[in-house]
Amino acid sequence: MSAQQAAPAEKQSMLNRALNAIEVVGNKLPDPAILFALLMVFVWVASWLLSGVSFNEVDPRTGDSIQIANLLAGSSLTEFTSRMVNTFVTFAPLGIVLVAMLGLGVSEHTGFINAGLRSILSVTPKMLLTPVLIAVGILSHVAVDAGYVLVIPLGAVIFYAAGRHPLAGIAAAFAGVSGGFSATFFIPSSLDPMLAAFTQEAVNLSAHPAAADLVINPLNNFYFTTASTFLVILVGWFLTDKVIEPRLKNTKVDADAADLPVMDELTNREKKGLAWAAFSMVAAFVLLVISALPEGSAWRSDAGELADAAAPLMRSIVSLIFIFFLIPGVVYGYVAGTVRSHRDVVEGMSKAMSGMGYYIVMAFFCAQFIYAFGQSNLGALMAIKGANWLKEMAFPMGFTLIGIVLLTGFVNLMVGSASAKWALIGAIMVPMLMELGVSPDLTQAAYRVGDSSTNIITPLLPYFPLIVVFCQKYVKNSGIGTLISLMLPFTVTLLICWTAFLLLFWGFDIPLGVGASHSFPAG
Repeated sequence: MSAQQAAPAEKQSMLNRALNAIEVVGNKLPDPAILFALLMVFVWVASWLLSGVSFNEVDPRTGDSIQIANLLAGSSLTEFTSRMVNTFVTFAPLGIVLVAMLGLGVSEHTGFINAGLRSILSVTPKMLLTPVLIAVGILSHVAVDAGYVLVIPLGAVIFYAAGRHPLAGIAAAFAGVSGGFSATFFIPSSLDPMLAAFTQEAVNLSAHPAAADLVINPLNNFYFTTASTFLVILVGWFLTDKVIEPRLKNTKVDADAADLPVMDELTNREKKGLAWAAFSMVAAFVLLVISALPEGSAWRSDAGELADAAAPLMRSIVSLIFIFFLIPGVVYGYVAGTVRSHRDVVEGMSKAMSGMGYYIVMAFFCAQFIYAFGQSNLGALMAIKGANWLKEMAFPMGFTLIGIVLLTGFVNLMVGSASAKWALIGAIMVPMLMELGVSPDLTQAAYRVGDSSTNIITPLLPYFPLIVVFCQKYVKNSGIGTLISLMLPFTVTLLICWTAFLLLFWGFDIPLGVGASHSFPAG
């Protein structure tokens, strides 16, 4: 009997109907790239319709009443087309993702990431299997999507080898990889600077007079996301061992043992490669620390600060991610024998870039939309009107933060891309909440909570069908309902506990990250 069959028939039927409705609606939405293109056309038309309307709202940047620019005017259209290439190539998130992926691609291609994760999981005591698996899932975020194709199937393998239900291993790993997507295990992921870049783009759309001088630090949520790691691990550990696995007790594993994958032990060459790769990574880190500590270090800002957003160290986060995965990846490859010449290193980079084609297409349309949205002045109008409405309603700020989390979770059911969602939501929410005195750092943190918590229940997640296939290797009649029923307890619990955790940071004014704040001068 499958997990799907184990649930009461009436409840399962209601669940399937709800999931089918979400899937139908989601499938009718355009692809995110086309969605941005359609939104851009909508902005053009809206700017034309509203360009002749007089508004009472005052633009703080000029002191005059806000005026919507007509983007369909001849001069606006020619300006748009003449800047199209520059708008695309200077789109901050594009370079951030591509540079980070060059280094990560080498580490993945040479087998360094694969061997490292296998090494961690193979020496884990049985009683700590669940929390370590979730922690490894969170750690895999530094390799972007590697956790989906590596950690999740390995979770099933090691649970089955330990005499536990493999679907529980899939659930625990999925909770770490995707449910804890916005948690960071002491190591910044490529998501941190990418989201910060989108937040900076949203800040630049603000009409707030102080926005011009505001620079978003790439690690503006780092303290919060690092602390969140322990929350995600504890929640996942409890739910896996006390809720999910007992529910799977009567779910038979109907695959033959001979057909099930085996977690291979590391070979001597792989162990030697890992040792040298770890040494190279530590050596590089020590050199960085030594070069950064002196008061006159070139890594420091003009004010002598390392953590300042203007400091070269902070502006080099993406470059350091590239270096700190390129070096050990190459060292591992040469020692383990997976790299024979520099051509293999270049092949790893090329392979990583070949998988970024879709992101580049999406980034092109996203960049054009954000440019058009900013030029139209619609964002400033919406932010000021929205802020004025919220001021009149006088909602407690805690409820506003909860609203951002829930809104993000709902949008996540329809739009799977984290960057696409934040580009859509952030362009409106960040400027609006800045007018109310809420910092972009806090708004971004609320977004990350809602985004992560619902990742694991949306069939529109690009890797969701793959996880269903992993389940079917062990329980052949597994389906979308099976996976949703496994992961729904994680989503509900994370939404409640993680939101409360964010409110705790806000309420006690605990720093969210480097150079971050909770408040902003109200407009």
